[in-house]
Amino acid sequence: MKKRENAFTCAQAKAMDLVDYLKVTGHEPQKIRNYDYWYLSPLRIEKTASFKVNRKLNRWYDHGLGMGGNIIDFGILYHKCTVTEFLQSLNDNFSFHRQAHFLPDTNNRVTDTSIKIIDTKPLHSLSLIYYLHSRNIPILLADQYCHEVMFELSRKIYYSIGFLNDAGGYELRNPRFKNSSSPKCFTTIKNKAEKIAVFEGFFDFLSFLVLLPNHETFTWDFCILNSLSFFEKSIPLFRQYQSVHLFLDNDKAGQNCSRLGLTMGKQIIDESSLYKNYKDLNEWITGMGKLPLNQVLRSPQ
Repeated sequence: MKKRENAFTCAQAKAMDLVDYLKVTGHEPQKIRNYDYWYLSPLRIEKTASFKVNRKLNRWYDHGLGMGGNIIDFGILYHKCTVTEFLQSLNDNFSFHRQAHFLPDTNNRVTDTSIKIIDTKPLHSLSLIYYLHSRNIPILLADQYCHEVMFELSRKIYYSIGFLNDAGGYELRNPRFKNSSSPKCFTTIKNKAEKIAVFEGFFDFLSFLVLLPNHETFTWDFCILNSLSFFEKSIPLFRQYQSVHLFLDNDKAGQNCSRLGLTMGKQIIDESSLYKNYKDLNEWITGMGKLPLNQVLRSPQ
């Protein structure tokens, strides 16, 4: 096979700043002490930063693994690839075999139609798994409802957690990005239940399942709006249930929708008082202890 022109050499790769490379791959230091940059390990899940980069030496050491080295040593472990494949990924603007990265600009606003879904697969990236962990969502639970989605934006490839809606579009989330692909729609999960729980976003839905005993999951139907703009469009669905439990955000828009729902009748129950001192259900379970749902949910009057 003919070697591609302008491919990085080992010497050129080792000269690259490792801190800058980690930033491109979505990792920021938790603390900086002189030349030492401390990270939550990109190679495993941890709560206390024990992955150190000495910027002066341009070397890394993972105290939890007892391993370290240069950028090439890191790259082949991180991407599970060969040296040749890693060097080629650098030549392809860090797009390792179309390996995606978090969006670098947290203020990047894009339209749904500019996002093209490239591939979906089970959740695998350590960065996404740690993101779920930081929001108190077990990976085994997220695996049942979410995918790792690779998508193209402005001719570059990125990745995120993806949550499928009823029209075939995806809600896309990672620590630096929140958007969706077309078509936009709500998501329904039906178990032929008599009651339905309604959420603004899928992290609140997953948070509800964290609280819910496994054997009770199939006693509920679920509607994840993915946007409050779908609330009124979902009202015909709500009328099919004996009780409708609203878990909308504790902000003006969410509470306006809850008040609108309450005008439909006594079968509509606003559950937002459960997390009244928090923005939403996910923020509550992340910042507070978890009570069994049978102690906190209300019944129709």
